[in-house]
Amino acid sequence: MMRQAGFTLIELLITLVVVGVLTAVAVPAYGSYMLRTRLTDAYAGLAAVQPLAEQYWANEHSFEELDGAAGFPAATDNFTYALTAESDTAYTVTATGRNGAAGFGFTIDQNGRRATTLTAARIADGWTASTGCWIADKGGKCSE
Repeated sequence: MMRQAGFTLIELLITLVVVGVLTAVAVPAYGSYMLRTRLTDAYAGLAAVQPLAEQYWANEHSFEELDGAAGFPAATDNFTYALTAESDTAYTVTATGRNGAAGFGFTIDQNGRRATTLTAARIADGWTASTGCWIADKGGKCSE
């Protein structure tokens, strides 16, 4: 009697179920990882503003037109940067999300105060805004 080689239908179905479960877990985790990676664009851009602003103020004795200074963050695929409030003694720079980071907004001011704003869609996705830090994940953890 000759023995057949190969896989049974049950073995193939079990393999298909295992692959399906792994995919169901991996795809959302990867999407969340990619979003958190996109947010680092804003953290890096805004963190660079503070030393730039200090140097600018030392030279100009004002924060007005800080956004025209060499070194002001340029737009990236994920964020645009704008000087949203300015005076002789104060400034606020905002990073506004676009493309994969749409719905996120991060700010920094002359005192180093950080804040996170979100659109209603991002809040519905489980993210929380913060008036005291730049959030790094859905749990509301602050970035360092």
